[in-house]
Amino acid sequence: MYKTYEQSRVNSVSLSLCTLKDYSWDVFLDWDYFCLNTKRFIGSCISLWYTVNVLLCEISKLLLLQSSYQRVCESKGRMSLKPKRVDFNKTWHVLQETIKGVITLANIPRAIWNDRFSDVYSLCVAYPEPLADRLYDETKRFLINHVDHLLVQVNSYNDKWELLPAYYRAWTEYSQGIDYLHSLYLYLNQQHIKKQKLSEAELIYGTSLHNREEECQEQMEIGELGLDIWKKKMIIPLKKKLVSLLLTCIDADRDSKLLAPTDVICGVIESFVRVEDHKMKGKLNLYQEIFEEPFLEASGEFYTAEASSLLQQSDVTRYIEKVTWRLAQEEARAYKFLHKSSVAKVRACCEDKMVAAHVDLLHSEAEMMIKNESRRDLALLYPLLRSLPGGLDPLVQHLTRHITLQGLQAIGPLQGENVYMQFVENMLNVHSKYSEMIKEVFNSDQSFVGALDKACSAIVNYRPAPKQPVRAPELLARYCDILLKKSPRAASESEIEDKLKRSITVFKYVDDKDVFQKFYSRMLAKRLIHQQSQSMDAEEMMIDDLKRACGYEFTNKLHRMFTDMSVSADLNAKFITTLREGDGENQLGTGFTVKVLQAGAWPLGLPPSPGPFHVPQQLEKSVQAFEAFYHMQFSGRKLTWLHHLSQGELKFNYLKKPYLVTVQTYQMALLLLFEHCDTIPCKEAAASLRLSHDQLMKHAASLVDCKILTKSNDGELEEDTILTLNFSYSNKRTKFRVTGVLQRDAPQDAEATHRSVDEDRKMFLQAAIVRIMKSRKLLKHNQLIQEVLSQSKVTFAPSIGMIKKCIETLIDKQYIERTPNSADEYSYIA
Repeated sequence: MYKTYEQSRVNSVSLSLCTLKDYSWDVFLDWDYFCLNTKRFIGSCISLWYTVNVLLCEISKLLLLQSSYQRVCESKGRMSLKPKRVDFNKTWHVLQETIKGVITLANIPRAIWNDRFSDVYSLCVAYPEPLADRLYDETKRFLINHVDHLLVQVNSYNDKWELLPAYYRAWTEYSQGIDYLHSLYLYLNQQHIKKQKLSEAELIYGTSLHNREEECQEQMEIGELGLDIWKKKMIIPLKKKLVSLLLTCIDADRDSKLLAPTDVICGVIESFVRVEDHKMKGKLNLYQEIFEEPFLEASGEFYTAEASSLLQQSDVTRYIEKVTWRLAQEEARAYKFLHKSSVAKVRACCEDKMVAAHVDLLHSEAEMMIKNESRRDLALLYPLLRSLPGGLDPLVQHLTRHITLQGLQAIGPLQGENVYMQFVENMLNVHSKYSEMIKEVFNSDQSFVGALDKACSAIVNYRPAPKQPVRAPELLARYCDILLKKSPRAASESEIEDKLKRSITVFKYVDDKDVFQKFYSRMLAKRLIHQQSQSMDAEEMMIDDLKRACGYEFTNKLHRMFTDMSVSADLNAKFITTLREGDGENQLGTGFTVKVLQAGAWPLGLPPSPGPFHVPQQLEKSVQAFEAFYHMQFSGRKLTWLHHLSQGELKFNYLKKPYLVTVQTYQMALLLLFEHCDTIPCKEAAASLRLSHDQLMKHAASLVDCKILTKSNDGELEEDTILTLNFSYSNKRTKFRVTGVLQRDAPQDAEATHRSVDEDRKMFLQAAIVRIMKSRKLLKHNQLIQEVLSQSKVTFAPSIGMIKKCIETLIDKQYIERTPNSADEYSYIA
């Protein structure tokens, strides 16, 4: 017997099973049993690394019991918890009346409730033998009789439509009453029934769950027992009638008819779930077996009939609208009536019968929708096909073909001098149009974004003939050139930057990016050399965008070109300072600016003249002075003068008004021959300048065309043609430029660029093959091909034939060799 002083022992484990206050009555507890089970429980929790959380959970449950006992003690004043002899029949007779009131939701006074709570406790700890098992059996028998009685009442209605409301009323009363009864039997649940069950840790981590599951289910807590009895004694006997009525009600709801209140239908279905909610596994088995499966079967039949009816009564477009509406309605209906786990199954059933069963018809109609660009219809069709495995594949293929066809029609017939502007603008319009369509109709689905990319790539890289080069790289480079070059009608800087950024969209689809790079670098060189850039900020922004798209190596030479321009400016400033610091003989007497360019960075050819060009006497001193200055600054470097890319400014003083004319170096040299004469034969001029006749004719033709010079004959310039200075020349502008022949873009330049690209590609592929073989030493033919393709895909897509030729070239050069034992294997020659 543990008296008042024993309370300290209970507090030592932070449990207060009863607050004694001023009472002197004895407290009898199965303390040894409690300590033993607590220690065993703590030990098992420690072994499962579960100690703290589970222990606190158990402590909270014991405190709940203590709180309940405390309230009983306070209500009865003086009550002994000491086990005693109990007359079961007498106690059960009294307890049964209260149970009947609780289960029928009758009004139970607090004092009676507390007395019955004490009776449950007394029966569980009765002396000499606890009566908990007998109490459990009698309670179970009472609940079975009570549910049997309710079953008779529910079945007593003649009208079948009264069955659902009657069942719902009985369930509502019973389920709430069983919750109250569970609370009344708290001590039995916690101290008797739960001791027979596995702990939470064992249920989660234990290995003997399957072996002991049936054993631990022999006795259930009162709440669980009541629900289990309801399932076996009420739901199982009525399941056919209930489910049939439920299916009829839900089917009527599809036609906007109400055969039973919504709360009744939901309540009956909810009871199928609630009666097994206490299970650790298979909580929805009963619901799925007796209701969900028949419901899905009946729904499938309904959807099949509905689909057939709709197809007979309307066209495909109307059918898609109806199916979309039906899916939304069924999903909302599932959320309203069914368990949440059934919503996806209902939608899948509807889609299977109304969409998947007629997918071929929908796919055939989709092709026409895309051809007509029926955005509304496609927006309805897209979510229907998205849920089907592979349902969107034909739609994606149709869209790819449609965009490709529309794009080729947009860029195919382009002609004229402005073709590059039309090409890029039309391509951007196609891309913008279908990007917006994919966003609006297909919710930016990546499958359709990929279709757009594939179509745009096919459009941009289209070849009119197999052997003709792709036009897109050149046209795109010229488009950028016209935006970046100075022009009287140039757009604002912000508009230029916006168009350049949009041009990157087209650039990303270009396969032959090295061709674009070659054209772009040549045009950039002309802009920089002739100071024709509209904005240096725009130039640098474009190069940065190209670097982000293709990497630093792609724009390395372009960056070096800008560096050369900056270095040249500093070099010219230092040259002028050096001249000023010298004596008077060093003064040039003319403005002279030099751009020093790295041969490896600039796409510039050698001078076209077969021999050394004779620099005019007026420039000879300046050229010699700069060469002397440069060699003093940088010993060991060689300067090559690119006169065909140079220009000068002359002032015409022989006319009625002076003119400032910018001309090419060869044109300037020709005009300076007229410094001391008015006429000169072409043959003599060519000899003086050390130019071939063809070269002189090209440069003289520009001066004749603009009427600065006149010729003695009407046809082509011949060797005996006499060039005469035109003293009657006039121009509205006093400052103008004469375009040189090399500043004009000729068709031969494009062909030469493509030939240069082909040579660069061969060298690139050979270098890539050598790098790969040096690293791998031994490699199969197909593996080598794949690695070369992987390394070159950033700038261009080489053909397999080109790679094979490069391999053969390297074999001839003895960089690699075929292995003796295998014809399709190569080894690196160190």
